[in-house]
Amino acid sequence: MCGICGIVFYNRAQQYTNPVEQMKKTMEHRGPDNEGTWGDANAVLGHRRLSIIDLSDAGRQPMVSADGRYVLVYNGEIYNFKELKQQLSDYPYKSNSDSEVILAAYSQWGKECIQYFNGMFAFAIWDTRLEELFVARDRLGIKPLYYVVSDNMFLFASEVRSLLASGLVERKVDKESIIDFFRYQTVHAPDTIIKDIKMLMPGYCLELKRQGNNNHIQIDQRCYWKLGINKGILTPVGKSREQIRRDVYDLLIKSVESRIVSDVKSGVFLSGGIDSSAIVAFMHEASCRHINTFTVTFHEEEYSESAFAKLVAKKFKTYHHEIRIPVSEFLKILPEALDDMDHPSGDGANTWVVSKVTKDEGISMALSGLGSDELFAGYKYYKLMYYLEKFKNIANNTASARMAISKSLNYIKETIPGNKVKELLQLSRWDIPYTYPLMRQVLNDSVIKQLLPDKSISQNRVQLMLEHDENLKNGRLPVLSKISIAEISSYLQNVLLRDTDQMSMAHALEVRVPFLDFNLVDYVLQIPDSVKFPSTPKRILVESLRGMLPDEIINRPKMGFVFPWERWMKNELRSYCEQNLKALQDLNFLDAVTIDHLWKQFLAGNKAISWSRVWVLVVLGNWLKRNNITI
Repeated sequence: MCGICGIVFYNRAQQYTNPVEQMKKTMEHRGPDNEGTWGDANAVLGHRRLSIIDLSDAGRQPMVSADGRYVLVYNGEIYNFKELKQQLSDYPYKSNSDSEVILAAYSQWGKECIQYFNGMFAFAIWDTRLEELFVARDRLGIKPLYYVVSDNMFLFASEVRSLLASGLVERKVDKESIIDFFRYQTVHAPDTIIKDIKMLMPGYCLELKRQGNNNHIQIDQRCYWKLGINKGILTPVGKSREQIRRDVYDLLIKSVESRIVSDVKSGVFLSGGIDSSAIVAFMHEASCRHINTFTVTFHEEEYSESAFAKLVAKKFKTYHHEIRIPVSEFLKILPEALDDMDHPSGDGANTWVVSKVTKDEGISMALSGLGSDELFAGYKYYKLMYYLEKFKNIANNTASARMAISKSLNYIKETIPGNKVKELLQLSRWDIPYTYPLMRQVLNDSVIKQLLPDKSISQNRVQLMLEHDENLKNGRLPVLSKISIAEISSYLQNVLLRDTDQMSMAHALEVRVPFLDFNLVDYVLQIPDSVKFPSTPKRILVESLRGMLPDEIINRPKMGFVFPWERWMKNELRSYCEQNLKALQDLNFLDAVTIDHLWKQFLAGNKAISWSRVWVLVVLGNWLKRNNITI
């Protein structure tokens, strides 16, 4: 796990070695173990290394192929690198790293090598002979890759702040992305909060070459893998429930087995919920004898999951670490957590805290249960979305009646659930591309319009994305799988995975996510609704565990890892929030009166203004001020 960066500027790249060094410097936290730079007349590549596989100097990057033709910078892990190394046995290896296997694969298979990789990755390979760059990102978007392109220059890096540090990128906010951020506490790829910075999409690769005889750059992007259209190594079609259960078990055990391979001390984030407990159970099944588990708890018992985590730790005899954090300590380190935020997000502080205390215990790699909810219909609203989609044809013909009902609800006191119901009734259609964006939206459009100076608002990016998704247009996939695709391509990839990367790598901690093995994802998306329907929480996942988890874990109410944000924001964090809201107001591109009104309504206990709806403004004000972003 590392940080990568580079520049391509034909015939002038060596003049930009210093910007690459600056980009590397800002990513020291991603790779404290080593660093390196390689350059020629046309390209300069930089790397910061966090050593996980092959800790020797033989694994250093940038790494040059045996014949000297290809130069690699790479961030991630290829879990099947040992199998690939056997297939590519003719290559003269000098290390035991997965990095060198990428070079061997590219030397053998060229750009199609990505079809062979199972892992999380973002990498760039410079071809010194053809003077071309090949960049790729993993299928599910676990590892990030940001870039800036102009007629004659291409910059790339693992972080937004790294590109800003180059001095070659204008620090200007993308106003359309601000609207997306208000709606979803993030900005959806390929856009970012910065006008000129883009993000390579999950499952995409990029090819860069010289255009004609001049020094201009030509870029071609292509999708090499897409959610929902792959058959995978197994299929549930025509199988019984018992056969599907066994397949899920087999795929999960293989995923976990491949992800526990490392040359450093590792652990598991254990909340005591089904997801993280399942990871521990599968690690135990995979004969992992020394399992380190980590649970972060608080003095406020209503937020603590420690009792459930202890049950799991005791059953599987893990080396359990329970770390209790006093409110005073958390509040002291919160500004540091936000300072480590590479791209603004309304979430992520949770991951930062867990990663910090885990790294402090000497752990450099941890497994997480991330992705299970999205894959196995774990969120409560999956059932509602399922029935809305099932009855959409009836609903789409009753728009006028639904509008009348919605108007009648205006007399009911405002709450967040009540407002969601009213907005749902006002929708012209109840297809997933229209209902899902509403379910995940943080600030509603009427509030966002009040925040904007011209009171106009752009079309919803999530809705646009889902309207063009072929999986949601045809009837091939089960309904629950269509909802999963909406979740994975929106919330999981653009909030949860981005936050996990930026907040864990702030502490040089690698996080692996077994539930997002693409073979497992391909399989689960084909499971019929009759088998996967969550009549009990994540039913088919629980059944695949074959009774390995204690009943208390299976039957406990879903809680999630939460902080007492509302209490803190109204008390200990009040001045911090007000400072950053003031910073946002001082930028003079949003309506200061509306910001002040939202804050006062939150303090007054308005049930329609939750802490998260104010926190996105606090985070944005802090991030724009700290990074000197202008309008």
